[in-house]
Amino acid sequence: MFLTFNSNKMFFMFILFFSTLVSISSNSWFGCWIGLEINLLSFIPLISNSNNILSSEASLKYFLVQSIASINLLFFIIFKMILMKNFEMNNFISIMINSSLLMKMGSVPFHFWFPNIVEGLSWFNNFILMSWQKITPIILLSYYFNNNLLIIIIIMNSIIGAIGGLNQTSLRKLMAFSSINNLSWMLFSMMISENLWIMYMFMYMFMISILCFLFYLMNMFFINQLYFINMNYMIKLSLLINLLSLGGLPPFIGFFPKWIIINFLLMNNFFFMTFILILMSLIILYYYIRILYSSFMFNYLKLKWMKIFIKNKIIYFINLLSMISISGMILSTFFYL
Repeated sequence: MFLTFNSNKMFFMFILFFSTLVSISSNSWFGCWIGLEINLLSFIPLISNSNNILSSEASLKYFLVQSIASINLLFFIIFKMILMKNFEMNNFISIMINSSLLMKMGSVPFHFWFPNIVEGLSWFNNFILMSWQKITPIILLSYYFNNNLLIIIIIMNSIIGAIGGLNQTSLRKLMAFSSINNLSWMLFSMMISENLWIMYMFMYMFMISILCFLFYLMNMFFINQLYFINMNYMIKLSLLINLLSLGGLPPFIGFFPKWIIINFLLMNNFFFMTFILILMSLIILYYYIRILYSSFMFNYLKLKWMKIFIKNKIIYFINLLSMISISGMILSTFFYL
């Protein structure tokens, strides 16, 4: 039974990756839409679990939201083909196609499904939803985006992603709002350059994979578990480095792509947008540091008997990956030179 489950899971993961390749290599909108549908139908079996009510509910919500977005996308693709010569409708069609793709990636103002679905998923499925599932919609958005709409969406993503995480006690919801905030930087990097977006995406996937792996190892889902459990300080140090890197604090590698985007914004006189993006990043760093400070300083003796045993080899491997995050300042220095 265990082997069957694993083989089925590997099969659906292969289809998931294959569907992304179908979408981004297609030369027509219908091919892109088919790739998105294959992606949806392969991700549903990965997140659904008959033994867990939250997972079943999350898979149903995900299916409904993605189906609505796909129907809208298909409708306006056909609408675009019919009214190809009508230039007056082009602006409206581009806004509606962009809205469908933004709904698929969980962007503001279509983000309400995202934190709710994240709450019902395992850490591995969360990692896929917050990283791989954003690749196809962003690439399709880069083919046909409305510049004015996207700038408004970037500002809204930055603000909602920062403020939404302030009152959260769930680590999964916290990561979801952090993902919404990072989406604003991703969208702007996509507008600047495809290479910059690829670099930002890979760095984001690297940082979030370490955090999801750490939370999975320690079986943590809420902030108060970081205070109570008597965990290894090396794991806490890795958590510190990767959370601050994800927030974009300068010595770490997460700051490097953000620094390039800030440079571009300042060179092109986008001072208001630069101010908003930096201010919201500071708010995110505030609640990251609040969590980390409490987890380092609190010593809850009542639950001292609760101890997590993790093999030393795994701890060393996580620390090695975390040390890569510190190389951000070196990269920034060479880039400046």
